[in-house]
Amino acid sequence: MYRLTVVLSLALAGILGPMSENVESAEARRLTLELTDATTGQPVADAVVIVESRPGIDPLQAEIVQKGREFRPHTLVIPRNSKVDFPNQDNTQHHVYSFSPAKTFDIELYAGRPAEPVTFDQVGVVEIGCNIHDRMQAFILVTDNEPSGHTDGQGRLTVEFPPPAGKEAGDRLLVWHPRLADNTRMTRFAIDPSQSGPLSLSVELSAEPTGGDRLDALQERFREI
Repeated sequence: MYRLTVVLSLALAGILGPMSENVESAEARRLTLELTDATTGQPVADAVVIVESRPGIDPLQAEIVQKGREFRPHTLVIPRNSKVDFPNQDNTQHHVYSFSPAKTFDIELYAGRPAEPVTFDQVGVVEIGCNIHDRMQAFILVTDNEPSGHTDGQGRLTVEFPPPAGKEAGDRLLVWHPRLADNTRMTRFAIDPSQSGPLSLSVELSAEPTGGDRLDALQERFREI
């Protein structure tokens, strides 16, 4: 099971005055999301869920540690313009890189802590690898919206949608999981503003990896650059 770290901060009640808080509580709607695999019908656990109409949070400082020849956490969700450090706690050097459109960077062989963190200034999914250890892989999701959380073992999550901006305004929901058939982007769903019951959605997942096929492909793409 992949471990997902979702950056959740900024309680809105701490920012808005009592009157604003009461208005939002009265008009916001909460739906229970039930996420399943389109192929098997099984619940999808540990999927990151983001409501596009939720306000964003301030950039922050985060890190992905290399330990035991693994990236920890495997998935990190951060606001746009956040800085991420990549400390190496192994007794061997690593070469961390990404050539994802949302952020391309290359930290050549190093031990300890790199001289500077990497700033992620574009929204999207950033896939990270190590050029020395082919099986190392991680993802950074960069967003302009506050994440809602991630689904539990039954594929469920209570999602709060903010008050609509207009009579016809709907909501868009972003869903991401490392085993999405195309995990280089988030899957977007349009949500009917009249929806009131459980929200049943499905995504197409790839099969559970049995070896390092996907990581081997990532490594091969790096060598072709």
